Amino acid sequence: MASRTEPAAPPVAIASPAVEAEPTGARRRIYDRRWWILIVLSVSLLIVIIDDTIINVAVPTLQRELGASATALQWIVDAYIIAFAGLLFTAGSLGDRFGRKRLLQLGLVVFGAASVFGAYSASVEQLIAARALMGVGGALIMPSTLSVLIDVFPREERVKAIGIWTGVASLGIPIGPIVGGWLLENFWWGSAFLLNLPIAIGALAAGWVLVPESRDPSPRRVDVTGLVLSGVALTALVYGIIEAPFSGWASWPVLGALGIALVSGTAFITYEGRVRQPMLDLQLFRNPRLSWGVVAMTLAALALGGLAFELTQFLQFVQGYSPLEAGLRFLPLAIGFGIAGPVTNRLVRRIGSARTVAVALAVVGVHLGLLSFAWPTISYWLVGTSLLLIGLGIGGAFVPSTDAVMAAVPEASAGLGSAINDAGRQVGAALGIGIVGAIANAGYVSGIADAVGALPSETAASAERSVGAALQIADELGGSAGAALRTAADAAFMDGFGPGLLIAALLALAGGFLVLRRLPSRDVQDATSSVGPVGGGSA
Repeated sequence: MASRTEPAAPPVAIASPAVEAEPTGARRRIYDRRWWILIVLSVSLLIVIIDDTIINVAVPTLQRELGASATALQWIVDAYIIAFAGLLFTAGSLGDRFGRKRLLQLGLVVFGAASVFGAYSASVEQLIAARALMGVGGALIMPSTLSVLIDVFPREERVKAIGIWTGVASLGIPIGPIVGGWLLENFWWGSAFLLNLPIAIGALAAGWVLVPESRDPSPRRVDVTGLVLSGVALTALVYGIIEAPFSGWASWPVLGALGIALVSGTAFITYEGRVRQPMLDLQLFRNPRLSWGVVAMTLAALALGGLAFELTQFLQFVQGYSPLEAGLRFLPLAIGFGIAGPVTNRLVRRIGSARTVAVALAVVGVHLGLLSFAWPTISYWLVGTSLLLIGLGIGGAFVPSTDAVMAAVPEASAGLGSAINDAGRQVGAALGIGIVGAIANAGYVSGIADAVGALPSETAASAERSVGAALQIADELGGSAGAALRTAADAAFMDGFGPGLLIAALLALAGGFLVLRRLPSRDVQDATSSVGPVGGGSA
């Protein structure tokens, strides 16, 4: 049975023990503490977001303290994303079968232990391995939190609950850079990774007491072939996208990775369409709420990933802020996320999901477009205002898109639905880094070429690789030559910064238009498939 998101339609109870109109016994106790459970789920997700953002402000320090090469720095960032994205479907499917609370608790343990390993790593290689393990923990945590939320909250409260879940987790956007920046300025670089530990321990303890166990009451057999093919496809795809800005889209590593992603992805779709008990029922994508919800989610994540990747460099390298100062300047983005939750809940009820998401993406597109015209000495007040509205827009797109995706997946398969939702976010973030980063890198290389022509070939090549390397060389040169290189590097960075953000803006605007036309504003169910809210899911 479907339920409407507009106020004209009364809430319809879903045939699930988690959402009965009058739950009894154990379900009543779970229902009564559902908002406390939501806090635990949100805080559990918080460490995933913190680790995503803290690494951005730590990159310059890691380069200086560890003597990491540009390639090593790239792998420190990418190992986390690749492991995270590659294991999402696996984690979601295993959570449905073996228990979502169990996977959540395991993820917190893995994440906390990997954070300690990262903090005390004795080499770049160890740090890369630790980051990959953090990605494994993140993949276990993220879909588990959302699938437990779906199990605990009745349909009519989910937009509000998802808004709070998103809003609390978004606190990681400023917490990571701000606290991480302060730790980097006052302690050794490894202290930034220890920030995750008390959060993980607190969430683990509270979750053990408060979070109920849930799983698919009629689990399918483990689709090992599907798990392997989906992991290979997502890993190769994300690797190819994030490698492209550094190696070029036509380079062999990128073409090879994207080729593997295409072959394994095609094999995955073919196999899942033929096997009797697939890990991912492809019929789900016949529901436009799911398919266009994923599109909207991916585009919003693309905008956020591209912006964060470029803005961090702009604030630290071009405007000269310290890691702590740069982190503080991301605060308006998180405030926008926090406002988006309650605002979106009201908008969805009044104008429906499609219009809400379309307006949100339009706001993101307009303000990314405005930021694309930034100059090196632009006042932060102009940047901060746009960040506030971009945060509001991205949060406004995330909340109803997530609700649309989860409403289109049977509740017994909430873990898999969460993985689909989270995969959209991760692929979108990787696309943001890949597309925006590639355009920005091309603009930078073109702009810096003349300024490094007189430098030794090895030094010039290093300066062309990144604005951070160019500024480090400028400091070593000193005098008028160093000042000239610094000015040229800043200008070259802006040559790429503007076009990169402008492309992200155009994609957001185009996405808003398509979502307005294609995304249904209410839950739908395809009578020919298993799509739609159905009962089940609680243990």
